Amino acid sequence: MKDSRWQLLRPVAARHRRELHSIAAWSLLGALPVLLSGRLVAHAVDHGFLADDAVTGFLTLGGYGAALAVGSFAAWRAMAPMATVAEAVRDHLVRTTVSGGLRRAVAGGVSSGGESVTALTSQTENARRILAALLMSAPSTGLTAAAALVGVVSLAPVSGLLALLPALTVGVVVVRLSRSWRLRYSASLAADEHMTEQIAQRVQGLRDVVACGATRRAREDTDHAVDAQADAAAAVARASGARVGAVALGARLPLIALLVTAPWLSAQGALTPGELVGAVTYLVSSLEPALRSLVQSVGNLALELGTVLARLTEYHREPKPGRMAESAPGTGTDGRCRRRPAAPEPVPRDIELTLRAVTFRRGEGTDPPVLDRVCVTLPAGGHLAVVGPSGAGKSTLADLVCGLERPESGQVLLGGVPLPDLDPAWLRRSIALVPQEAYVFAGTVRDNLGYLAPEADDDRLDRAIEALDITALLAELGGYDGELRRPDLLSPAQRQLLTLARVYLSPARIVILDEATCHLGIAAEQRVERAFAQRGGTLVVIAHRMPSAARAQQVLVVDAGTVHSGTHRELRRTCATYADLVGHWGETEAPP
Repeated sequence: MKDSRWQLLRPVAARHRRELHSIAAWSLLGALPVLLSGRLVAHAVDHGFLADDAVTGFLTLGGYGAALAVGSFAAWRAMAPMATVAEAVRDHLVRTTVSGGLRRAVAGGVSSGGESVTALTSQTENARRILAALLMSAPSTGLTAAAALVGVVSLAPVSGLLALLPALTVGVVVVRLSRSWRLRYSASLAADEHMTEQIAQRVQGLRDVVACGATRRAREDTDHAVDAQADAAAAVARASGARVGAVALGARLPLIALLVTAPWLSAQGALTPGELVGAVTYLVSSLEPALRSLVQSVGNLALELGTVLARLTEYHREPKPGRMAESAPGTGTDGRCRRRPAAPEPVPRDIELTLRAVTFRRGEGTDPPVLDRVCVTLPAGGHLAVVGPSGAGKSTLADLVCGLERPESGQVLLGGVPLPDLDPAWLRRSIALVPQEAYVFAGTVRDNLGYLAPEADDDRLDRAIEALDITALLAELGGYDGELRRPDLLSPAQRQLLTLARVYLSPARIVILDEATCHLGIAAEQRVERAFAQRGGTLVVIAHRMPSAARAQQVLVVDAGTVHSGTHRELRRTCATYADLVGHWGETEAPP
């Protein structure tokens, strides 16, 4: 069976055969000085200096020096193809990891996106760095060890056998130790990913953590993840130390064996003084350093690269069918796909949104919940505003409705169907969450507006621009074909308006505006909310201004885990928190 880890690199190897052949050829030439070293030294001693012929000795050593110069030239020429292959590997891994991560995100929900980000930012660069180091050291080191063994065996066969047997014994021991090292290194990578994910979750939910008093639990969870990562790294270091000790012992054994048997071999006429010096040259200057490098450097790098590729292969593979794909595909009575569809299903116009006794907490155990047994039903086409103090859990509620978070208990349903039972791709088309941080990418205005609706023609674009009243902005940007080369130069309000128009054109039937109009004026905010309310479908506004709540059909007040639901008029009389918020803005800005 072929190892799928290395199969990931096959496309690069196929496209860069010429560079790989060039690396092999120059590395082979670079091993020439090693192959000649011991034999030239033996010739210089036996036929030069010991034969009272210093000229022959020095000329022979000069030839050795010339061979070293040739080897240095070969190493220099191998650098360019090595760099080409290393960069090609990096580009290939980025492409495959991105595509695999997107497939996993679509198949399994957005929560898998954090893994692909970690792989991209850390493991892909690790793979490129490790492969570059391997290409620089592995060919020369491997050929150096082989040339040294060939040289010592051809120079003095008995000495070669004495060198070969200890080297093979050490190799067996190191291979066994390397298996343990690889397993521990793989566990270390997993622990590092888990630690990164845990820290990212705590940072993203910091407001909710503080609001519900879960800082101690968050700190304990983070400390546990950090300690686990440190323990895993220490285990890798211990395995590495054992391998280094085995190599340190094994690298010296051939030389010790040769020196111990040298008197007897010389007495038997099996070894001349020059051959002894030449064999020592092979062992000390070539074989021993090569063995150390093969195990400590090249061996570690190869194991590390194999482990990293194994992790990246998981992102490259097609997602395995999960719970939602176990039964035969089928649709509900409203046309929604409850299992993975063969083709995209149309998004129905009427989707009722229900939260049934939903409880959610960031920590576990006794930490107070961010949301506690929330019950609310928003009929299709409804307009809901969510208000409350900063950090009360409004954005968490939006994440639950979108399926980005799952409740501890209770259910979030669309049309009576729990979110986990719906196809994630269908869910992403049905619900659009617009956060406060608006994203505009480099390209044309048309590219940005039509990103979620690529089939939209100019008439449809015109209707969206008119509904949101951003004709002046469109003209300022140069029309639909205007180039946005530096989106960062747009103002926050301009970016929010372009993002809102993009979502207005999308097929989503539930739109959640999570403070998505915070950079707009009150009049512009009112126009946007009115446009989405008249667009059709359901509108949920995470409000940062009370006039947004006054315009909604239904208001949800989130405060310290409790939720009050009602109309603007009802909540002013029955909910003290809401009355305080209304009073803060003033009656003139929160009309009855």
